[in-house]
Amino acid sequence: MTTLDFLHISIADQMLYGFVGSRLRVRMPVSTARNGAGERNGSGCTPRGAHRVRARIGDGLPCGAVLRGRRWTGEVWTPVLHEQHPGRDWILTRILWLSGSEPGYNRLGDVDTFRRYIYLHGTPDSEPMGVPLSHGCVRLRNADLLDLFDLVPTGCAVYIGEAACPDWSSATLD
Repeated sequence: MTTLDFLHISIADQMLYGFVGSRLRVRMPVSTARNGAGERNGSGCTPRGAHRVRARIGDGLPCGAVLRGRRWTGEVWTPVLHEQHPGRDWILTRILWLSGSEPGYNRLGDVDTFRRYIYLHGTPDSEPMGVPLSHGCVRLRNADLLDLFDLVPTGCAVYIGEAACPDWSSATLD
């Protein structure tokens, strides 16, 4: 498949839609922030608006690789490891690190997506998708993230919006 040039994340749908030009190629369930939408530092909210993928982290790591501070810990997630670290916000497999594109809204000052460390990242398969439970990031199934990572170049445009996308949620993928 050709690399994607645009990702749209619908908070209402809890879904990621990936496009090549105007053609819908990818649809994946996600989990956005438990605290809802918002841009402020420390809010625990998922930032809205236009973004870009600023960095791609984890290429070549195993599925379930545990990342802390954007580095592999050498661990691979298991239920046993999960039990040993209750309450940890698991960042697994890969990271697509977002940077806001709208100064004063999601870039610079106290609304900076990049400095908030907002990612698209993997999460344990035991965590539900389609339910807002993250701390601000956009969580995906590890298998979905592995597929997506290979299709998303650095600089890929990403839009995060609150509205539902009924036309895309039921459309046939090209």
